[in-house]
Amino acid sequence: MQFHIENMTCGGCARGVTSAIKAIDPEASITTDPPTRTVKVETSIAKSEIVSALVDAGFPPASE
Repeated sequence: MQFHIENMTCGGCARGVTSAIKAIDPEASITTDPPTRTVKVETSIAKSEIVSALVDAGFPPASE
């Protein structure tokens, strides 16, 4: 699944996004790209749970 996170603008933001996802799925494969503000996640966790974790961490994904 892929997300656009408007306020992920730097490496620190990308680490925050990664940490939020890893907190609920330590096995997730995550690719962040701050210049395009995209995150790709490979996980067995439901998309809604990933969105909730991102929102809780202060990185709400843009509506699709």
